Amino acid sequence: MRILLPLPERDFDVTEVAVPWRMLRDAGHDVVFATEQGGRPPEADPLLLTGVLFGKLGAEAEAKDFYREITADPAYRTPPAWSGLVPEDFDGLLLPGGHAQGMRQYLGSASLREKVGAFWSLGRPVGAICHGVLVLARTLDPATGRSILAGRRTTCLPAYMERSAYYLTAWRRGRYYRTYPAYVQDEVLASLNDPAQFERGPVELSRRGTATDDSPAFVVEDGHYISARWPGDAYLFARRFAALLG
Repeated sequence: MRILLPLPERDFDVTEVAVPWRMLRDAGHDVVFATEQGGRPPEADPLLLTGVLFGKLGAEAEAKDFYREITADPAYRTPPAWSGLVPEDFDGLLLPGGHAQGMRQYLGSASLREKVGAFWSLGRPVGAICHGVLVLARTLDPATGRSILAGRRTTCLPAYMERSAYYLTAWRRGRYYRTYPAYVQDEVLASLNDPAQFERGPVELSRRGTATDDSPAFVVEDGHYISARWPGDAYLFARRFAALLG
């Protein structure tokens, strides 16, 4: 199956891209990357490769290894542009996150939302993790004028996680962890018909799920849509998305 994975030109989250890519590729799926301009490989958030503070708070070693594999993938090195995408050509859509300022290109793109809305209407599997849920929250259903998430159960980056990361690093990194003035959770909540549709999940600040341990991870499934909170959910998120593909 062909899976669309759109990205900004820079600053996407290493783990939220590399782990699903590797797991889907190993399951025999074809992952198609796409960027706004196309033609050139995008670049992950460099601080997640080196460490945000004192070599810490970055991606785990395995995710970084997967990312190095991605950079050699021809599909990654010459991605198509968002404008040329035909939603019907894909069997699934993955929307990863990231919080550095380069993510605004992707999170705020009207042209990408047009493609996302068209794909959503097909009823095929859609997965969003962390800030990626904002793309869906901001995509409007033309029939109702409301977000396409309005009637769905979902999670996203919880405010307590975003706030904690900001307070911990602001002295050195400024607003690195605050992509927008509003918390991701607040904007996603505003897009829903009922706040009860939002599921925060268990409180977690450090433990991450792995290829063999899903105990710290959390995802929410609602029909053809699956969402997750942060890089610590990436393995479980990828497995559940693969299951939706059938």
